[in-house]
Amino acid sequence: MSQSYKNKYAVILGGSSGLGLATAKKLAHEGMNIIIIHRSRRSVIAAFEDAMREMEVSGATILSYNTDALNAGKRQATISGIKDTVGAGAIKVVVHSIARGNLKPLYSEDSATLSNEDFKGTLDAMAVSYYDWVSAFAKAELFTPSARAIAFTSEGSSKAWPQYGAVAAAKAALEAISRGIALEFAPLGLTSNCIQAGVTDTESLRLIPGSEHMKEMAQQRNPYKRLTLPKDVGNAVYLLTRDEAAWINGAVIPVDGGEHIR
Repeated sequence: MSQSYKNKYAVILGGSSGLGLATAKKLAHEGMNIIIIHRSRRSVIAAFEDAMREMEVSGATILSYNTDALNAGKRQATISGIKDTVGAGAIKVVVHSIARGNLKPLYSEDSATLSNEDFKGTLDAMAVSYYDWVSAFAKAELFTPSARAIAFTSEGSSKAWPQYGAVAAAKAALEAISRGIALEFAPLGLTSNCIQAGVTDTESLRLIPGSEHMKEMAQQRNPYKRLTLPKDVGNAVYLLTRDEAAWINGAVIPVDGGEHIR
């Protein structure tokens, strides 16, 4: 175990499945304690609890908050609870993996289209909430002197896909917010980066209309002819938490086996 991880915590926002859970498992395996903030349905909570027990086997402390990460009051209550439990200066990394976006089309002759409120809700959940949490942790003095903030983006931030308009806007905003955090939180020793994961077969992806075609295209484009796996992304997050990654700041890093080059 790296000494820089001893008694340190990783906060995973949206960590009960997919990329967030894979990241939590990797960091726990490497010796970091884990705080997972999630909004899990009753139908999936048993599987999540099994994953938590699996992480505890590695010796990590695992804390779970099943709450609405987008509610300001609940966010503050959760942060107060975290500070009471782990103390100031204990959070080494915060990972934003919240996937709550509207997938209506921009234009349709026979179905509902995106409204202004649909855009606002998606932007708040998938972009602005990254800043909300980072800022709140900083104000609570919970970050270690060399902490890392990491958010998950996608190629949708710069490419169009049917019915992905609101999420695409949120991903573009997320990257801009990350750059702003990288600049303005630097006096705290905090870095901020986005990981642009390749197409990954998660529950969130399967909600996107045309996702099967998206997966087929990704496999054709990818030099390794396979989809990105959640553990690929978790491994990349781990690398960014290493002491040697302290000078990586304000970047959007593709983690896709080279899928983006074609």
